[in-house]
Amino acid sequence: MKLNERSLAFYATCDSPADNAGFLYKRGERHTAYHRRWFVLKGNMLFYFEERESREPVGVIVLEGCTVELCDSAEEFAFAIRFGGTKSRTYVLAAESQAAMESWVKSLSRASFDYMRLVVRELEKQLEEMRWGPVGGCGGYRGSAGSWKPKPSGLECSPERLLALPAVLPKENGCAVWNNAPGEDLLPSTSSCDGHDNEGNPRPPPLPPRRRASSSEASSTGAAMAESPSTFCRLHELYGREVARLRQDWLERRRGHR
Repeated sequence: MKLNERSLAFYATCDSPADNAGFLYKRGERHTAYHRRWFVLKGNMLFYFEERESREPVGVIVLEGCTVELCDSAEEFAFAIRFGGTKSRTYVLAAESQAAMESWVKSLSRASFDYMRLVVRELEKQLEEMRWGPVGGCGGYRGSAGSWKPKPSGLECSPERLLALPAVLPKENGCAVWNNAPGEDLLPSTSSCDGHDNEGNPRPPPLPPRRRASSSEASSTGAAMAESPSTFCRLHELYGREVARLRQDWLERRRGHR
């Protein structure tokens, strides 16, 4: 990976919030003596400076493909950042207290994108369990968290069931309806959990929950709710003819004035 020194120096010293910051003792690569350095953790990059007021970092550790673990060392509260591979370097650091060591080990262990990927997968799994129920239940999510796909609807199950629905859904007052025949406006049965009714036809999507109306709203809208769609269509037609007749009279009077 190619890193630009100016960009890294700017990112290390800019005003963006750090995930952790503080003094740590860093063991040298050639000389085993420990040197006190100021460390700043931002994302998956661990910068270290000679002093807290330094304007540029001395180095940076990219926390990918590594493990953070406690280690035996001459310094107390020591831990190591180990990378895979025979020629990879191991960074040995030491904190000034037990609490600081635990804080650094926790934040460094959670800094990599691999850890974030695991967290995202776990959150996706929890989200799907909330949507479809626990695994093994009715409509439960049975796939892995990383390979989630939307649950197929009843219309995508088989070509035979596609033929059970009309090519174009009938409409009333400009809105599509599922059942246009008289006596079929009852709610579908929820006894089966495969998205189909007893005859194998796809069920319409469930209705959204109704909002509880107050007593004043219930009294004012009770009569309107009792109206069926067919009654509304007749009223719409009746008033439509009345509006057309009034518009025609207005046009004729306008022509007469001219």
